[in-house]
Amino acid sequence: MAHVILASITASITELKRNPMATVAAGEGSPVAILNRNEPTFYCVPARVFEELMEKLEDAELNALADARLKDGKRPIKVKLDEL
Repeated sequence: MAHVILASITASITELKRNPMATVAAGEGSPVAILNRNEPTFYCVPARVFEELMEKLEDAELNALADARLKDGKRPIKVKLDEL
């Protein structure tokens, strides 16, 4: 069965166990796909990349919430951050 690998760098679980930090470094700041029997098992990402991903997810959730609230038919109220 074919699998999509969403990273340009791959490593085996054995390589990860042997030297975890070298595996992360091999990605040069990008995700590394960890393979088990040539199938992607998980992605190893640097902390900075994970933090950025979590921020983007939070932004997407907040945008969805704002969009849902705008659909209630009420007019939005403009405020300045200094007023909050």
